[in-house]
Amino acid sequence: MTEVNTPPRVGGWTRFVTARPRLSLLVALVITALAVLAGSGVADRLGAGGWEDPAAESTYATKVLEREFPGSQPNLLLLIDAGDASVDDPAVAAEAKRLAERLAGERGVTGVGSYWQSGAPALRAEDGHEALIAARITGDEKTAGETLERLAPHYRGTHGPVEAGIGGPVAVRHEMQTIIQEDLTRAELIALPVTLVLLVMVFGSAVAALLPLGIGIVAILGTNAVLRGLTELTDVSVFAINLTTALGLGLAIDYGLFIVRRFREELSAGAEPLTAIGTTLRTAGRTVLFSALTVAVSLAAMLVFPQYFLRSFAYAGIAVVLLAAAAALILLPAALILLGHRVNALDLRRLFRRGHRPDPTRQEGRAWARTATLVMRRAPFFALGTTAVLVLLGLPFLGVKFGTADDRQLPSTSESHVVQQHIREGFPGSPGGGLEVLAEGRATEAQYDAYKERLAALPGVARVDGPLVKGDSAYFTVLPKGEAVDDPAQRLVGDLREARAPFDTKVTGTAAVLVDSKHAIGERLPLAAVFITIVTLLLVFLLTGSVLIPIQAVVLNALSLTAMFGAVVWVFQDGHLSGLLAFTSPGSIETTLPVLMFCVAFGLSMDYGVFLLSRIKEEYDRTGDHDQAVRHGLARTGGLITAAAVILAVVMVAIGTSRVTNTKMLGLGIALAVLMDAMIVRSLLVPAVMRLTGRATWWAPGPLRRFHERFGMSEGEPERTVAETEPARDKAGASAG
Repeated sequence: MTEVNTPPRVGGWTRFVTARPRLSLLVALVITALAVLAGSGVADRLGAGGWEDPAAESTYATKVLEREFPGSQPNLLLLIDAGDASVDDPAVAAEAKRLAERLAGERGVTGVGSYWQSGAPALRAEDGHEALIAARITGDEKTAGETLERLAPHYRGTHGPVEAGIGGPVAVRHEMQTIIQEDLTRAELIALPVTLVLLVMVFGSAVAALLPLGIGIVAILGTNAVLRGLTELTDVSVFAINLTTALGLGLAIDYGLFIVRRFREELSAGAEPLTAIGTTLRTAGRTVLFSALTVAVSLAAMLVFPQYFLRSFAYAGIAVVLLAAAAALILLPAALILLGHRVNALDLRRLFRRGHRPDPTRQEGRAWARTATLVMRRAPFFALGTTAVLVLLGLPFLGVKFGTADDRQLPSTSESHVVQQHIREGFPGSPGGGLEVLAEGRATEAQYDAYKERLAALPGVARVDGPLVKGDSAYFTVLPKGEAVDDPAQRLVGDLREARAPFDTKVTGTAAVLVDSKHAIGERLPLAAVFITIVTLLLVFLLTGSVLIPIQAVVLNALSLTAMFGAVVWVFQDGHLSGLLAFTSPGSIETTLPVLMFCVAFGLSMDYGVFLLSRIKEEYDRTGDHDQAVRHGLARTGGLITAAAVILAVVMVAIGTSRVTNTKMLGLGIALAVLMDAMIVRSLLVPAVMRLTGRATWWAPGPLRRFHERFGMSEGEPERTVAETEPARDKAGASAG
């Protein structure tokens, strides 16, 4: 049959984004400038908390105690160090009382108490050289932080015979917020130049390398403006700004790499710039759109959780993904149509060449094709071997212990960490680690006493203090025998809540917050998992038209995350490499971190999965040859996916240089997941599994096949003539059947 070559059409979207490219770029420049103004100062409005469930019993009790008994919920601690003297020395006591009285007179401070006023043993160190002044700074996180900044210079340091250090939750949060902002600036200074160098190595052309970087900067600045607007409506975590930088750069570079690479392929094949843009958007552009949707879906799953720490990452992540995709699909084509063949200008690799050298992209493609051939020839070995290795790497996660974020997130030299460590190691009963029982309703003194005795008799209780009564409310403080959040303390929370009382009771405290947080996450985790799974299956089906490929994608993506979870426990919980990575292990993992890391890493894995599957599908539609399609897809995208993964890993490692442990864990953990996915799962496991499933990979029942024909969006060349497409379709249908 005679082959008919018809030049590709220029579709409506291509005409839209390339009609006035200079105007498009000018408008984008203006919008970006406005985003810079709108997003300025966003970090100062972000919170450093958000791990608790706002609807939980512990949250309710905490708010009531803050309002009715501010002294029960101190968030500011002054550690008074008497040096070689005793805290009971008259001169030391006089100076400490003076500091406490002065603090009580400060605006925004309430509930001031101290060892020298109450004589409580829990406020005096066991060696007798240190004691505490406790107080509560009122207001929300931002107001409390401003008050702390105003007071701290006047209280820390030397006061006569004593030395004062500042600790407590408000100091920990404020110091964490400050360090994260400083670390983010440093991470950007590391990531941007290194990323540019890597992009130049990938593209050769300095002009082509700058394009993805520009998209990333636009996405980051736009997301900062979105976050600034969200702070007017809801609480947003300061940790989310790290994700904005990482995903903004990483995904924009991924999308930019994919589109620029395809555009240059079309140019090298002889297409004119406008035609090349049309083909690029129809193929790579569709893949970018699907990739953005799959990543956004994974991040949107965090919206089902009540903690604003997790919801903040959904806000930031969805915004930056959509902005990165929009910039890649609107601004990048406009820039490419203006550049045309000049996209290959300033080829810096020529400086290192002598004479003629083969096209490195073509060489790279042949190497990946050989890899695919080897893997598919030994498919059972590679499928079972890589699966076994990934499962083995994930085994440490079976020993995970969940805890709460505390001062140990901070560097060991930070003031609030030092103060809290002194309190943790030197004070009896770990002040601040007790459980508070709020009692609401009228009661007699005899009823309070009977209830107190009942609490004191519970297993794991070291001491019960109180009650402190105000109107129809009262509270008791229960000190557990062990650590503040260990398993016995968590069991004690349940025992306290089940204890009989003649009034309504609510339990709060560090262990109670942890119990409620774990319950909230466990209750909603199945919903999040089902949401991610169903929507991902649907999106991958719309891309491929296959029933089996979406299932493979979800299972292999989840498998690619095992190394990350195993490493998180082995390194950050168990403390291996803590000296090398400069962090203090608390012996547990903050409850929300695994959920966050799963959603982010799963989305990024799907990002690479979509890139590979779309190119395999394009080749399969063209030829109907399953094995050739897998080889071709890996040859065309293997180097691209690896380069994108390395660049994203560099960005995440830069984030992972943070001095805050949770941020370090997030950055380094996701960097590992991305590299494992690109270099092990996409390179070895996917081609091996697809070889084992063979042509049945593309099967779909009739109704679903017709649904895909009507609503599906896959890469391919819709402009091929009937003479070209019908034999391939017939062959594909026969193989599927």
